[in-house]
This record gives sequence, structure tokens and C-alpha cells, in this order.
Amino acid sequence: MEGTPHPVSRTPEEVFNDFKGRRAGLVKALTTDVDKFYQMCDPDKENLCLYGLPNETWEVNLPVEEVPPELPEPALGINFARDGMQEKDWLSLVAVHSDSWLLAVAFYFGARFGFGKAERKRLFQMINDLPTVFEVVTGNVKQPKDNSGAQNNSSKSKSSGKTSRQSESQPKGVKMSPPPKEENESGGEEEEEEDEQGATLCGACGDNYANDEFWICCDICERWFHGKCVKITPAKAEHIKQYKCPSCSNKRARV
Repeated sequence: MEGTPHPVSRTPEEVFNDFKGRRAGLVKALTTDVDKFYQMCDPDKENLCLYGLPNETWEVNLPVEEVPPELPEPALGINFARDGMQEKDWLSLVAVHSDSWLLAVAFYFGARFGFGKAERKRLFQMINDLPTVFEVVTGNVKQPKDNSGAQNNSSKSKSSGKTSRQSESQPKGVKMSPPPKEENESGGEEEEEEDEQGATLCGACGDNYANDEFWICCDICERWFHGKCVKITPAKAEHIKQYKCPSCSNKRARV
């Protein structure tokens, strides 16, 4: 269900921006806002759906009544299964259906705006470069490759639970840039760099590293996150002895 009319999209890039906004909202619902999402999916209520909105927000609401709807609708009645299975399995199932819905909406726009074969291919390639909602929720997003055992040992302090400084001005427990890349003597340096850049992703939003961004690593699952995605600032990170991401904190709280 849309709070405001969706923006008119005419190119694959515009449709992809709509996709990214909706995807970001769904990822928030199933990770950083998971407690709120869980409470809203009351099995005693009517059939509910999880909607990702273009402005990177989400909502749980009843499906639209019009048939056919203006846009494809998400999976119906996700709240009914909430208490009938393990929470992580339920969240994973909702994530899978959310991925299907995102693709349906994107290619609905593609058909609506007359995309040809080349435009549909470009749209799918942009979408496929991002990890799925399911991969983010289940923690299956690829992590940075270990290029140097010495570097890996020095980058994380087991005693303090915080990463070491990568530079004199950089706070502990954060990562400001992708790990240094080693040259590939066999001539595959460029391919290796592309692989590593694609593998270094935020565990919350799934986006790649960007220069001068604040990052923090969870000491439990060892996934990296944008500070803004998990609401941690560099100043706050200085006083954290052991950082636990929202997913790990929620799991431990319910044990």
C-alpha cells in the first residue's frame, strides 16, 4: 500500500532507484526494526502484508481492495505464520517473498514503460548486483576476503572486541575504507579488485563500501555495517568494548 503516489519512472535507472528505496525499507523492517515489525504482525489481526516504500521506509498494512491492484501485491497474511514457526525461519520466509515482490514491482514498471530487451537486461543487471533481502536477513552476504593473515590478525583485537586503528585518526572498532588489495601477479588484478569490492557489503543495507564512510564490525557475527544503518557514531564506538549488531542483540535477548 502506498502512502503517496509512486514517482513516474521512464528509464531502467529510475526504476532501479525505486527498487532500491523499497528494498532498503524492507531490509530495515527485517533487521534494524525487527522488534517493531514482529509486534505489528499480530496473528489475531486480518491478512497483513509487508510493503517497502520508495522513500526507504516500510509499513505493515492490509492489502488494497481493488482488483487488479495498481501495483503487484506482496505475500498476503504473513502475520498468520508468525507464531507457528521459529522466528528466524519466519523472517527468512518473509524475506524470500519480499524479494519476489520487489522483482514483480520492478518489471511491472518495465512493462508499463515499454522497456525492450536491452532495457530489461540492464535493469536486471543493476538489481542482481545487490544482495537479496533474504541474503541480508540470513547473514549470507559475502564478507571481505582475507588477503593477509597478518593484516587480519592485527585488524581485530580479541581482548577488546574492537578493531585496531587503520590510521592514526581513525577510531577503534570502525572501518573507513575497503581492505587494501594485493596485486595479482598472474594478470588478474582487475578481476580480483572487482570481486573484492563486490564482496565488501554492509550487513544491514547490503550496499558496498564507499570512501570516508564510518563502518563498524559486529563481534558476534563479524559482519560489517554502516554506522548510520545501526545508529552508531565514531564517538560512541570509542566507548564500546564489544559491539553486537541489532540482529545478534535480538537473538541473545530472546534466548
